[in-house]
Amino acid sequence: MKIGVLTSSRADYSIYYPLLVELARDPSFDLGIIAFGTHLSRHHGHTVDQIIADGFAVTHRIGTMPPGDAPADISWAMGATLQAFSALWPQETYDLVFCLGDRYEMFAAVASTLPFNLPVAHIHGGETTLGAIDNAFRHAISVMSAYHFTTTDVYKERVITLTGSAENVFNVGALSIDNLSHLTLLTKSEFREKYGIDLDIPTILITFHPETVSFEKNKEHVAELIEALTQLTDYQLVITMPNADTMGNYVREQLVRFIDRHDNAIGIESFGTIGYLSCMKYCRFMLGNTSSGFVEASFFPKYVINLGNRQDGRLVTPNILSCDLKAARIVDAVRTLENAPVPAPIAVYGRGTAAQHIVSILKQLSGRLQ
Repeated sequence: MKIGVLTSSRADYSIYYPLLVELARDPSFDLGIIAFGTHLSRHHGHTVDQIIADGFAVTHRIGTMPPGDAPADISWAMGATLQAFSALWPQETYDLVFCLGDRYEMFAAVASTLPFNLPVAHIHGGETTLGAIDNAFRHAISVMSAYHFTTTDVYKERVITLTGSAENVFNVGALSIDNLSHLTLLTKSEFREKYGIDLDIPTILITFHPETVSFEKNKEHVAELIEALTQLTDYQLVITMPNADTMGNYVREQLVRFIDRHDNAIGIESFGTIGYLSCMKYCRFMLGNTSSGFVEASFFPKYVINLGNRQDGRLVTPNILSCDLKAARIVDAVRTLENAPVPAPIAVYGRGTAAQHIVSILKQLSGRLQ
C-alpha cells in the first residue's frame, strides 16, 4: 500500500512520529513523506532536516511559506499551497494520503486532493479550538476526508456528526501518548549537555501562539504575557517560538526582544520531539495556549496554565488551569500552582497503542484502498 504523509510543521511531525515508525518498518507499506510549510523555512529551524535525521524518506518538498504574517499573506499561502499540490498529485499514485490537525496549509493541501479523488485519512478530527481559525479548517478537513482516526470517543462522535456517517471513523487514542510511552526521554544531565539548559533550576515551559480569530487583540495579549513573565524572576523561562500564523512574526519579535533582555529567559526555535517532551517532563509546569498542554501534558501528568481562548472547546482535564490573558491573572495562576499537589493520572487519550491500532485498521481496509 503506497502511503503519502502530509507534514507542514515540527508540531504535526512530532505527533506523526510513532505512526511513521510503524509504517516504515512494515513491508506492507511504501511510505513517502511530503514536507511543506515551515519545515522548509530557515527562519523556523528548517525542520525537514530532523525528518531526514530520523531516517525517513522525504519524497517531496513543497515551498509554500507565506511572505509575512498579515491576513493577506496567509490567504496567499493557502492559494500557493493549492497550486503547488495540483502539480504534485498527477505525478503520484498514492493509495492513501494522511493528514493531521487543523493548519491552514494542511487544509489547502487536502482541498487539492478532491479533484483527483485521492482518499485522505485525517488524524485529530472532531476537536474544537474556538480561538483559532484552525477550528474551521479542522472540521473542513474532516468533511473532505474518507477515513478518520480520532483521539477520544467525544471527538469520534463529533466527526460522525460532521460527516453524517459512522463508517470509517475510529477512536484510536492519541499518537502523542505513543511517543511518551515508547520514547526514551533525555535525563536532566543529557538535556543540559545537548541544549545547555539546566532543568534542575525551577523551569516554566512556555509556548504561546497568536489567537487567529481575534488577531487584532494579539498585541495586547503578548504585552500582558510579557508583563507577567517579567515578574517571574524566580523561574527559568524556556520559550519556544510560535507558528507561522496571522501576526505570528509580531509575537515572535516581542518574545525574542524579551528573551534578549532577561537572563532567566531562553528562546528555542525547535527542540525536536525528544527534546520538547523531555523539557515537559522536568519543567515545573507549562504556560501558554498550545494543544500539547492538553494532550501530551496529560501523560505525566503536568500542570498547565492555559491562556486565553485559542484552545476553547477542547476537553479540559484536571491538570489544566484556564487563565485570562491578563498579567496579574497569569502571575496569580503561577503562584496557585506552586502549592498545588501532584495531579492525578489521566488516561482520556488512550494508553500508547494508537500507531499499532491505525496500522491494523489499514491492513483490514487494504482491499478497498489498493
